[in-house]
Amino acid sequence: MFDLTEKSVEELEARQAEIAGMETEGVETEEIEARAGELEAIQAELEARKQKAAEEAEARKAVENGAGEVKEEKQEEKKMEVSEIRNTPEYLDAFANYIRTGSAEECRTVLLSKNAPASGQLPVPDMLEGIIKTAWEKNDFLNHIKKTYFRGNLRVPFELSATGAWKHVEGTTGLTEEEITIGIVTLTPANIKKLVRVTDECIAMGGEEFINYIYTEVAYRVLGELVNEIVDYIDDLGTSNGATAIGIPKVKVAPGVMVLRNAATNLTAEDASDLCVVMNRLTEANFNTAYASGQFAINPFDGFTKVYTSEMPAYDAASENDMYALIGDLKAIQANYPEGEGVTIKWDDLSEAEDDIVKVVGRQYVGFAVTAPGRLVKLTKPGA
Repeated sequence: MFDLTEKSVEELEARQAEIAGMETEGVETEEIEARAGELEAIQAELEARKQKAAEEAEARKAVENGAGEVKEEKQEEKKMEVSEIRNTPEYLDAFANYIRTGSAEECRTVLLSKNAPASGQLPVPDMLEGIIKTAWEKNDFLNHIKKTYFRGNLRVPFELSATGAWKHVEGTTGLTEEEITIGIVTLTPANIKKLVRVTDECIAMGGEEFINYIYTEVAYRVLGELVNEIVDYIDDLGTSNGATAIGIPKVKVAPGVMVLRNAATNLTAEDASDLCVVMNRLTEANFNTAYASGQFAINPFDGFTKVYTSEMPAYDAASENDMYALIGDLKAIQANYPEGEGVTIKWDDLSEAEDDIVKVVGRQYVGFAVTAPGRLVKLTKPGA
């Protein structure tokens, strides 16, 4: 295992990038899972160091304000870490200009002026990582799915069919060899884009305020579009497994107190856990109406975590055969980010210059698919 405790932040980030760049085609599932585990360990170590640095900074501030015993200070020239530089006001202003112009020269100049290396990927301010993380956490649906960060197309094997185990009594005919068929789901990344228009007055804001506004607006819209794409993809899936796609059973039924429990019988008992029901908030009212009609004897949501998304149609607004709810273990849905979870910004201040409008396009590169069979069931609307 890669030694985490004795490595610098730069070395940990380099190892993180190295693992993300490894090929996955032809690699055993155990190896892929091991890489994912190492990525999680590195991320945890980086977060721990960031927390420790914050605590030490707080302690130094307390001493400066008179707390504790004051000792003689030793003047020592300290080289700023990249993680410190990227959060300075100078760097935030330079990064705001990088968003506007696409030129990283000013950011590189700030890095060099602080004795930090200028080579490698342009460091992103911590506030941007926080914006993306917060957007993920507030997006209830995406917060439950599985995420990976492997380069290129990701091929995930699953068991398409297999014979069962056999009872063997000593002295009888030997066992029949197991017959197993493996299917492959390929997560092919594509760009999820969202266009927003901002005014020149917005652009006149300062570095940190401008970055926060643009990235918050774009991040939420891009993630909302990603959920919409996943919902449409699931709605189009067939009901049976194929060699390159996993099927999802569907139950054509109106909301009722026993609907979720009955539909869940289609899930694989050994694999499906942490059961959720994904729906529009308006659909919850239909289940609650059935709950009240039954004199509140049975809560239709007992045993299920409610996950809301506006990207799924409400039951009353849906047409016949439309999916209005998805139940099961959402970890069956996997999203792979070859370039990380960040959102890339592109800038156009010319095409609508006469109206003082700037077009900002946010882009996220991601592939997604259902990669585990027997863990999801669709509820579709019946006819009148």
